Amino acid sequence: MAEMAVTVAAGAGALRTCSSVSPTATAGRRSAVLVRWRPLALAAPAKLRFSSPAVRVPRATSPAAVEQDGSNTDTDPIPKIIIDQGSDPDATIVEITLGDRLGDLLDTMNALRNLGLNVVKASVCLDSTGKHNKFAITKASTGRKIDDPELLEAVRCTVINNMIQYHPESSSQLAMGATFGPEAPAEQVDVDIATRIDIYDDGPERSLLVVETADRPGLLVDLVKIISDINITVQSGEFDTEGLLAKAKFHVSYRGKPLMKALEQVLSNSLRYFLRRPTTEEGSF
Repeated sequence: MAEMAVTVAAGAGALRTCSSVSPTATAGRRSAVLVRWRPLALAAPAKLRFSSPAVRVPRATSPAAVEQDGSNTDTDPIPKIIIDQGSDPDATIVEITLGDRLGDLLDTMNALRNLGLNVVKASVCLDSTGKHNKFAITKASTGRKIDDPELLEAVRCTVINNMIQYHPESSSQLAMGATFGPEAPAEQVDVDIATRIDIYDDGPERSLLVVETADRPGLLVDLVKIISDINITVQSGEFDTEGLLAKAKFHVSYRGKPLMKALEQVLSNSLRYFLRRPTTEEGSF
């Protein structure tokens, strides 16, 4: 999996600049300096643990001006939330994009702190695709990156909740808009979005599992549980929410080795069965 990069070079007529944002900055005092996200050497991958009590997702209490920024356009941009477990050995990286409409997301950072997390670094990068807010977050109790799928899913839902609250126009662009938002998507998520599952060799010690499917609450936790239930180890991964679509990339292994073809088939069949489209039998009428 590609490491999260960095300072982005000038494109065709558009320059991407990055400015640091202090997590404790206020509206009255803010410093802006150029920063570079340096690639970090990967540490030994940590196994995701699937055990924790239910995590309550906090919502923002009141709309604050700090969450609003950018200009509205005739076409609503596609919301994107990336949770990256592979590019930084010490922190979980969360990237949030909604065209150029997002501000510094101070309220979102406060909501993450309510989950028992620390925002140890924040940056804002602007390019032709929009404004990219990146947070490096760790567990306050350990100072380490998040290794609990349920807490990762709580982070994702917290970000989506706040985005819908402060930018209601994103509700119809997100699958969770039907659950959390004022306006559900026009598309039928379970019907109009196909599921794709691919497994590739990724070196002598692991395989790369790629899943694309319709998004829904709890999906990240469910995927990790299915993988773990057949004794496959999830070493690291990235989970992207892109509008109605969820894209997951997991580095997986079995006893320290890549998956054999037979085990690849078992994993693929298990995921396809779980992610199958719902059907209604005639006998139920």
